[in-house]
Amino acid sequence: MSQFLTDHTRALPSTVPFTGPETLERQQGFPFRARLGANESIFGPSPKAIAAMTEAVAEVWQYGEPENYDLKQALAAFHNCTPAHIVVGPGVDGLLNLICRLTLEPGVNVVTSLGAYPTFNFHVAGHGGTLHRVPYKGVHEDIDGLLSAARSHKARLIYLANPDNPMGSHHPASAIEELVANLPEGALLVLDEAYADLAPADAIPQIAPDHPQVIRFRTFSKGYGLAGARVGYAITNPELALAFDKVRDHFGMGRISQIGALAALADQEYLSEIKAQVAAGRARLGQIAADNGLTALTSATNFVTIDLHRDGDFARKVLRESQTRGLFIRMPGVAPLDRCIRISIGPEAAMDVVAEVLPEALKAAG
Repeated sequence: MSQFLTDHTRALPSTVPFTGPETLERQQGFPFRARLGANESIFGPSPKAIAAMTEAVAEVWQYGEPENYDLKQALAAFHNCTPAHIVVGPGVDGLLNLICRLTLEPGVNVVTSLGAYPTFNFHVAGHGGTLHRVPYKGVHEDIDGLLSAARSHKARLIYLANPDNPMGSHHPASAIEELVANLPEGALLVLDEAYADLAPADAIPQIAPDHPQVIRFRTFSKGYGLAGARVGYAITNPELALAFDKVRDHFGMGRISQIGALAALADQEYLSEIKAQVAAGRARLGQIAADNGLTALTSATNFVTIDLHRDGDFARKVLRESQTRGLFIRMPGVAPLDRCIRISIGPEAAMDVVAEVLPEALKAAG
């Protein structure tokens, strides 16, 4: 191990929160027929965004605009706040890293759900925070449990994804608003709304952008289909938003990504079309699950979590058997959630692969 690492870094495991489909393809020696494990939007971005990015390729010799000025202006108008309330960064993952860097140090407590999005945990550990995990309540994150744990541990951060990954469930806006009203003093709610653009209206709470104890994260990776462009943003009070300038990579946003996000945001008609296709895909996956004697959980996202009604060992076998047949899917990593598999929604051709492969994988898994 390098002699230059800090003691804290030496103690960390070399962790990759998600094994990429490219890695799996290299290991198995052939490409996937359907790439449905990463919750990307296989429908792709708006044609207007593609055109804008294509035109911008000739300008790629220029750095991205370090203030993200145009994108912040557009996002502020879209969310009815000021640009001072907006932080732009390299996807929600990159922004989660920055909020952990800004708020955590050894000895600081953080509360999250057991089995929730693991990249947040990765960043908490990287910056020395101490994680306290609250089990899910059924297929939902346990809001009351998170609040109770935050109070008992005097947590500085409370992480909640709504809609949820990996279960696809969501709490109604009223439940999130009640959570915000009861936040313990000294606790910041990290509200991950990566799937908000695809969620039902009743999942999106009304939270004042000036609220001193809330930071909301959004992304262009899901509904807008720009996962590879790495564009995320946060909505929070101006004081906290300004603090990101202390630690962010000021040239971290590429010019093509900025231009593509601007064009995608302006094309809300296309986003509406994607929502309709995602809704149809949820119904199709629900039928595929039922045809195989399984239960598709209600989803507010661009994926469907399917309960196999067995255990994690069986689900892992189904995952492996699906991959050997060219279908890339994923599953929750923690019991009892790991009785399920999770399949992203895509066009009909991709859903046809699921319909073909899933029964074969179930049979092969025993």
